[in-house]
Amino acid sequence: MRVSLEQAIAELKKGEVVAIPTETVYGLAADATNDAALRKIFATKQRPADHPLIVHISDIRHVAEWVTDFPEVAVKLAMAFWPGALTLVLPAKAHVSRVVRGDEPTVALRVPDHPVALALLKQSGLSVAAPSANLFTQLSPTTAAHVEAGLGKAIPVLDGGACTVGIESTIVSVTPDGQWQVLRPGMISEAEIAKVAGRPQQTKYLLQEQEEAQATPKVPGQHALHYSPRTPLVLYKDRQDLSAACHAMQNAGNTCAALLIGEGDAPACTVITLPGQPDKVAEQLYSALHALDALKVDRLLVELPPAGAAWIAVLDRLTRAGHQ
Repeated sequence: MRVSLEQAIAELKKGEVVAIPTETVYGLAADATNDAALRKIFATKQRPADHPLIVHISDIRHVAEWVTDFPEVAVKLAMAFWPGALTLVLPAKAHVSRVVRGDEPTVALRVPDHPVALALLKQSGLSVAAPSANLFTQLSPTTAAHVEAGLGKAIPVLDGGACTVGIESTIVSVTPDGQWQVLRPGMISEAEIAKVAGRPQQTKYLLQEQEEAQATPKVPGQHALHYSPRTPLVLYKDRQDLSAACHAMQNAGNTCAALLIGEGDAPACTVITLPGQPDKVAEQLYSALHALDALKVDRLLVELPPAGAAWIAVLDRLTRAGHQ
């Protein structure tokens, strides 16, 4: 059900969950200091309890309430990119809920760049945890209608229009000594972060640590299967291969639809073509996948973006959504 800003604030203060808009995706919000409310997020999303949540705060002044260390590098990044699609992972104070931290020693913080989200945070005086407002591993919502289609119309939804960034935030961890690492790619790039940080990211990791990170994701969105439509999805590097697969499926009596990136010949099925710019693809990606998923065809055929640093975030979302 759609609710007003005042109703959304009242629900959050009662310990309920509310879907709220941000510039990235719609989040399923709850008071980040209320463990019972936080557990409703996990129950609603059917999300494993060991997955940390991102805490959304209204401005940089609230960071000190959550962390033991706010290194100079992290301060520079926050000053440069907040409000915006950057999440900082920092050492958490002892009082920060283990539920919101996923039992990690760190907490993830972000100031969203959306007028409705910021108004909610400032008027309520709350900080809210807000993972994507969808069932675990399924497509993230970028409109209020997507939330309702995925979670049902009983969930209160604060409608703030379509999201403008369209995919989840870049997540960066910063250690007390100022070392930083991109934990989830987003539309704020590694190069942009390195320029502000004044140093490259730390890349040396033990193999054991990598294996443990894959077994138990430590930040949102790193599960091997994520951002997935209900319809089986297959990825193709080459459009000719995609078109051939479409033709073969149709000859076998099956149905398909395709998502293409950039200009070129299209297969003989329902097609959505996104412009060949990374920011435009990111903005429209989930909306296009929602639309194709609603067709209820047998298979979705998706063209991968070209190689290059500008496409890393889109490529990450697509490879977690399907397989080659």
